[in-house]
Amino acid sequence: MDSKILYDVIIIGAGPIGLACGLEAQKAGLRYLIIEKGALVNSLYHYPVNMNFFSTSEKLEIDEVPFISKESKPSKQESLEYYRRIATSKKLEIRLYEKVMAVTKDVEFKIKTSKDEYLSKHIIIATGFYDIPVKLNIPGEDLDKLNHYYHDPHAYAFLEIVVIGASNSAVDAALEIYRKGGKVTMIVRGDQIGDRVKYWVRPDIINRIEEGSIKAHFNAALTRIDETTVTFTKDGETHTIANDQVLALTGYQPNFEFLKSMGIQLSGPQKIPVYNSQTMETNVEGIYLAGVICGGLETHKWFIENSRVHAPQIISSIVQRNKKTSV
Repeated sequence: MDSKILYDVIIIGAGPIGLACGLEAQKAGLRYLIIEKGALVNSLYHYPVNMNFFSTSEKLEIDEVPFISKESKPSKQESLEYYRRIATSKKLEIRLYEKVMAVTKDVEFKIKTSKDEYLSKHIIIATGFYDIPVKLNIPGEDLDKLNHYYHDPHAYAFLEIVVIGASNSAVDAALEIYRKGGKVTMIVRGDQIGDRVKYWVRPDIINRIEEGSIKAHFNAALTRIDETTVTFTKDGETHTIANDQVLALTGYQPNFEFLKSMGIQLSGPQKIPVYNSQTMETNVEGIYLAGVICGGLETHKWFIENSRVHAPQIISSIVQRNKKTSV
């Protein structure tokens, strides 16, 4: 650790909102550092290869830098290029593939990572929610045939595939795999395809189900995974079908243990972190939250487009606090 460096703020997470916080800190003249355990915009990097955003490109812009895409709904590759160019052109201070292991506080915060240690007056947590999948907690979930992440439909061509869920990610996967020759069966806990599914995709999946191209079992729950079959219940009856691969696209959640290790309180069954909605500061003085992580288990509440405002809110609070302590 270089004990001569005391950062004004360290930002944990180099997703779009973490980058937005870095840009605001840079403009305010603060000494800052962004630390990311994976690649730049790591969650976006791990999205499915053919994914298109629900949002339009202008709603994904940060720091008023124009995001130009070929279609109104930008692709994954276009978004990676956009955020990479911002990080490059703005010369953001970023440490990639460096995981934060622990955060402690004496006078200042000490951030211990997999590679180094840092001191900072403030911390912004912008780690999103994509790292920890919601588990099924059923026999066979540890088999290699099950994945909680979907990347490329080619891997599932000509196989018997079960897709669990009816969200955007599950529907996109089911349609892409079907069109690449996979034999898709959807297991859906509810009684229909989710209302939040993209409006231009929802009719497509409904039509494919109605014509029988994609099988779907509603009001159903997977209960067991075996090497060549899966078992599920539906309307009180148990069914077993042939199966090669399972995609459990049942959602993801923030790293609550990491938040609790820093003393951040979680409220209610949705585990909403406690924070000031005006400054985004948590119950721990000097630690702020930005982006999706603010919603706890309500991961549909915050997106890039409506959490970009967190960056100026936080940096304004830090600047004001620095002014008070320097008087």
